[in-house]
Amino acid sequence: MSSENVNSEERVQWVYASENNRQLEERYDQWANEYDDNLTDDFGYVMPRMAAETFARFVPKDGKVLDAGAGTGLVGVELNKLGYSDIEAMDLSRGMLEVAGAKNVYGALHQKVMGEPLGFKSGTFDAIIGVGVLTLGHAPANSLDELVRVTKPGGVVAFTLRPDVYAENGFREKQEQLVCEGKWELAEVSDSFYGMPKGEPDVQFQVWVYRVKS
Repeated sequence: MSSENVNSEERVQWVYASENNRQLEERYDQWANEYDDNLTDDFGYVMPRMAAETFARFVPKDGKVLDAGAGTGLVGVELNKLGYSDIEAMDLSRGMLEVAGAKNVYGALHQKVMGEPLGFKSGTFDAIIGVGVLTLGHAPANSLDELVRVTKPGGVVAFTLRPDVYAENGFREKQEQLVCEGKWELAEVSDSFYGMPKGEPDVQFQVWVYRVKS
């Protein structure tokens, strides 16, 4: 798909139509250089800022943070503005990570697939944030198991979810399972808000914040 003959909405639909992680990676690689302009200008993408502001109420500024599904680093930029400096980025797409790295807000870049073993030692991070990645065709609900594992006890896992995806695609069950197993406890769930008011004016999101227990 050439960026010259499609609009931003068509490009998003093209990416979300990926049939497997390899195709998803390739399509994000192709989109990487136009991603920031498409999401920020055409979609009015406010989720990185809103999620970072919520995250900051629970995580000390000196915490070691993993930006899971970092994309081009828009979340890292918002965290950096709020005073975080020990941030690492993780994403499926090498092309997206290269753009993120150029923003100079990450200490390390990791190309990894959410939903698979991440390869980090248990308890590596003080906190994890994931914005726009836990959704259909991207990171599945079982991704949360690894995010909990690599977070220190007492640390935070925060992420955005569409309410309909939460209710219908296994996230409700997985989140409740982790509570029942004593792995984490809910710290906060935000009111619903419009994360991309220009591009998807009818789609709402929430920010979920959990405290890891073990």
